[in-house]
Amino acid sequence: MTAAPSQRPALRERLSLLTHEIAKFGAVGGVGLLVNLAVFNLVRHTTELQVVRASILATVVAIACNYVGFRYFAYRDRDKTRRTKELTLFLLFSAVGLVIENGVLYTATYGFGWDGPLQSNVFKFLGIGVATLFRFWSYRTWVFRRLRPEPAPVPGLVPEAEPGRVT
Repeated sequence: MTAAPSQRPALRERLSLLTHEIAKFGAVGGVGLLVNLAVFNLVRHTTELQVVRASILATVVAIACNYVGFRYFAYRDRDKTRRTKELTLFLLFSAVGLVIENGVLYTATYGFGWDGPLQSNVFKFLGIGVATLFRFWSYRTWVFRRLRPEPAPVPGLVPEAEPGRVT
């Protein structure tokens, strides 16, 4: 069964919007990835901090950077009326992403003993990738919610008068 011709433009528009959203999410995420890996490697090579602790610190710095990018670039057109709730949900889902991301690194480091610099970066990157899928879904679904469009007025229909108001 194929979509009716009138549904095709709507489907194309939805795919175009999703593609645009993924591109903006990817741009912010790319900056976050660079921040995350740079802080991770800087901390890892200049301190005695254990690998997973260095990774957690780097992830927290990247989360802060990403919130600014998502709120003011990728999702700037989304609902801004409940910032406290938005930030709370962002931090909650980011914490779950942090556990996913660093769980992969923890398993590789302490489960398999793969803790060389290259191995740590590979598993850090892999963990970021897995966590990114979760973050994309959760941020767009729960954190940066779309504004509901105003219903379009129907031509020829007179709006109802408010109670107690003479028209």
